[in-house]
Amino acid sequence: MAYLLGIDIGTSGTKALVCDRKGRVLATAMAEHPIESPRPGWSQQDPRDWWKSTVQSIRGVLKKAKVNGKEVKGIGLSGQMHGSVFLGDGIEPLRPALLWNDQRTAVQCEEITQKAGGREALIELVANPALTGFTAPKILWVREHEPKIYARTKHILLPKDYIRLRMTGEYATEVSDASGMLLLDVVNRNWSSKLLQILEIDEALLPRLHESQEVTGVLHRQAARELGLVEGTPVVGGAGDQAAGAVGNGIVTGGIVSATLGTSGVVFAHADQPRRDPLGRVHTMCHAVPDKWCIFGCMLAAGGSFQWFRNQLGQQEIQTAKQRKVDPYALLIEQAAKAPSGAEGLFFLPYLTGERCPHPDPNARGGWIGITSRTSRREMIRSLLEGVTFGMRDALRIIQEMDVAVSQVRVSGGGSRSEFWRQLQADVYNKPVVMTNAGEGPAYGVALLAGVGTGVWSSVEQACRACIKPVEKIRPNKKSAALYERYYQTYQKLYFDLKDRFGEIAGLVG
Repeated sequence: MAYLLGIDIGTSGTKALVCDRKGRVLATAMAEHPIESPRPGWSQQDPRDWWKSTVQSIRGVLKKAKVNGKEVKGIGLSGQMHGSVFLGDGIEPLRPALLWNDQRTAVQCEEITQKAGGREALIELVANPALTGFTAPKILWVREHEPKIYARTKHILLPKDYIRLRMTGEYATEVSDASGMLLLDVVNRNWSSKLLQILEIDEALLPRLHESQEVTGVLHRQAARELGLVEGTPVVGGAGDQAAGAVGNGIVTGGIVSATLGTSGVVFAHADQPRRDPLGRVHTMCHAVPDKWCIFGCMLAAGGSFQWFRNQLGQQEIQTAKQRKVDPYALLIEQAAKAPSGAEGLFFLPYLTGERCPHPDPNARGGWIGITSRTSRREMIRSLLEGVTFGMRDALRIIQEMDVAVSQVRVSGGGSRSEFWRQLQADVYNKPVVMTNAGEGPAYGVALLAGVGTGVWSSVEQACRACIKPVEKIRPNKKSAALYERYYQTYQKLYFDLKDRFGEIAGLVG
């Protein structure tokens, strides 16, 4: 037998997946890695921890799947987007990697916008505005605040591409992940020499570009030994986690949109041609499908808001879950389901780490609005789930305003595991919500890309047709959809009502 291996370097851990040549998943394994926040709004990780968790997860999944490393014929890599790994001549990082949710670079975003000739001119160059999460402002921040580190920098890599370097010795990336650096000419699928020149960033610092299914290198002896694999195993380009998750959901043709509720929340649509949002509220990037593009919106604290509630206000459910050996999230959702739709007028703003889509505002803050003496934890939990889902609808609405057809929304991530939250999504989106047989996300998507790169399937589209099938369809409840339509109209206004106050609060904290 020949097997395919998919690796996803996430924010909280690395996931490894093994599937066979028919796309059937044999096993998955996860290994966690730590995250640091040395100051409010800062978020960083040691890339060496990614490698440790990659080794652990790969060895773990091979053992669970009872697969010999010699039987793995191809490897695909996915990972959190935008993170910046600064390297000298070797594999040791010069500093911790600044992550996608790091908010320290607002000044650098303004600098990039100004030097490019304004927001519209920047979007014309690289299809996106300057946002704190992107890589380019991180590069400028390090150059300004840590000039000695920058002077020693010879290579700048994205998270998954650091793992590629450790595996193959190759400095390479692919267009879907590179799109999120704010340095790629997305329309023409190559580095933007014009913006690099404007920002005085040497193109030699950047890795060579590939399409996602292309073989970028092979495992060298030392990596193969550490990972329990075989020297010479091909490693394909892979994809940034959003494009990889879209492949894993079969979002490779028009009309089908994905809604993924993980730590962040992403609504993702396929596009045959590049389409820019002139306001820069959603992102236009290269897809993991050759010569195709994608449009997606990312809210920063979707499942992250629910995780915060569990950790800070859900100790009762955590203790009960330990006793009953169940998931504490399931117990919290049981409470939410007992509250009425709309939570009696209680709204939750899910801006716990600032926001990105549709409000690129690092100062945005979260909170409940509408608490009364009748409000209980049930309403608070339900309004949190509703507020996160309203945030997802923001992105869906903008995508539809760009004349992208939406006939079906495929849901994945933590929000898809709950029947309650699946129905809530159908009602808030007022669209049919579909579950597929492929629920493993980015790791599965890049395993399929590895199959394309090694000849198992002739194209990404063929791989998805062969392996991914709808298994459940949830239709919106007309009464609930009408109620949520009214609530959503109010939710949309709350950010603008509070925007100036958010800035004042950020100024108070310093």
